[in-house]
Amino acid sequence: MATHYAANTPPPPARLLPVAVLLWLSGVYLRIPVLVAPPLAPYISDELGLTQALTGALTTLPILMLAVGAMPGSLAISRIGPRNTLVLAMLIMVIGSAGRGLVPDTLTLMIASAVMGFGVAMMQPALPALLPRWLEPHHLAIGSAIYMNGMLMGEFIGAGITLPILMPLLENSWRATLLAWSLPALLVAAALFLPKRDLARPVRRTAWLPDWKNPLTVQIGLLLGLSGSTFFGLNAYMGNLLEQQGHFDKLSDALFWYNIVQVFASLLMLKMARPWVGRRSVIVVMAILSILGLSGTLIFAGWPAIISATITSFFAGILLILLVALPPLLVPSEETGRLSASTFLVGYTLAFSVPMLGGVLADWTGDIRHAVLVMLGYCLLVLPIAFRLNLERS
Repeated sequence: MATHYAANTPPPPARLLPVAVLLWLSGVYLRIPVLVAPPLAPYISDELGLTQALTGALTTLPILMLAVGAMPGSLAISRIGPRNTLVLAMLIMVIGSAGRGLVPDTLTLMIASAVMGFGVAMMQPALPALLPRWLEPHHLAIGSAIYMNGMLMGEFIGAGITLPILMPLLENSWRATLLAWSLPALLVAAALFLPKRDLARPVRRTAWLPDWKNPLTVQIGLLLGLSGSTFFGLNAYMGNLLEQQGHFDKLSDALFWYNIVQVFASLLMLKMARPWVGRRSVIVVMAILSILGLSGTLIFAGWPAIISATITSFFAGILLILLVALPPLLVPSEETGRLSASTFLVGYTLAFSVPMLGGVLADWTGDIRHAVLVMLGYCLLVLPIAFRLNLERS
């Protein structure tokens, strides 16, 4: 006899496990292709003769593309649906990411990096748009936490495993390493067609451009900019900050703890997703704690400054998950991809430009603390928005 589950009765975990695994693996590939570049950068630079600016662009260019590719992702979702968009985006990501391992010169390397970033950018709104089609409403928050855990694990895996483990297995070839990280995503893309679940009614040719009349578009985007600019900004300037303080010898430990603590943040959110996601008070608290940690990097030096930065990373990671999880909860399923893409457009534009403006000011003044002050000023400017968020479902 067929078993019927009421709308308020959670299905058994075994039924959700395959979907959870696919969401997690997709999340991993939101970050591994981006953050495998920093550890490989010295090897790539030696072979291709990159300048300092071009070496930095291996990481910053894909982050910029996360903003540029957001709305094409929204367009694809509105025309071919979130699952097909996710598969297409993963194929584009693999072409660019693996292509970096085959390039003959600097120009093609930068083109491949941009293509890779564009694919990742299209993946980002496709995942939250896919959640209402694969998960019941009471599982949307934990679904967001699962793929965001994969994303933050991908940050650590890409940065932490590449040099000590993967490269020695591949005869220290940066080209083979890029291929080894990239090609398994093809298997994930193929597996995305396995689930037959589609709990939302199919929608064709819905609106895809940003809905600027919806205040959430700008509000969530600006708060994503708070989370992203602090995380990427401190990551970028940690070495300069410690060097100016006379503690450059602590950089390796600082970056390790700064990045791994986001994994702990995502694990905490797997536990707390249901009670925390959708609560404005929690968003406010996490934003304030991120700002306090950022302030500590200016007040302290050495290990106290590193601890402050790590606090910022932890709470910025939680804030990121809380914000990314909002669109599936607040708007109908056909609007989820559009709202997600629009907030990513705003958020990643700021995550790229705010630290960049801070770096320009620091170059002009000769004091790297001014770069952190620019990020802190932006955070304080947008913090009041968190108090005014309207998190009622439309």
